[in-house]
Amino acid sequence: MRAVVQLAQKASVSVNGAVISEIGYGLLVLLGVRKNDTPSDARMLAEKIVHLRIFPDQGKLMNLSVLDVKGQMLIVSQFTLYGDCRKGRRPSYSDAAPPDQAEELYELFIKETARLGVPVASGKFQAMMDVALINDGPVTLLLDSEKSF
Repeated sequence: MRAVVQLAQKASVSVNGAVISEIGYGLLVLLGVRKNDTPSDARMLAEKIVHLRIFPDQGKLMNLSVLDVKGQMLIVSQFTLYGDCRKGRRPSYSDAAPPDQAEELYELFIKETARLGVPVASGKFQAMMDVALINDGPVTLLLDSEKSF
């Protein structure tokens, strides 16, 4: 699994012009599922993100987690995180999980994040979405369950 994690002052997802999910202060997580991913990848990545110390403390040091600041998470499925652009000009998505598998692990990631105590909002799986974000900092991190970066 891959995630783009962004510190958000606020974020929302709209489908067909209507807002379906939104959060205040917290994290926007764009989540991609790889064809070889398992439930343990979803649980590990949820645990990692929920406890990432990337929010500023009183001294403005990145020292607090989303749990510490009582923040929220907006989780949006994004298969294009597995787009391989190394050859040619058109990305290959051969490493992305098929929709059934991706949806199952996406939903597990959401449930695991909520179980860990973070209020969660989500996008709509396989929908064309407009994602709005006020990125705080800006702070943006890339995570991968295989720890490839």
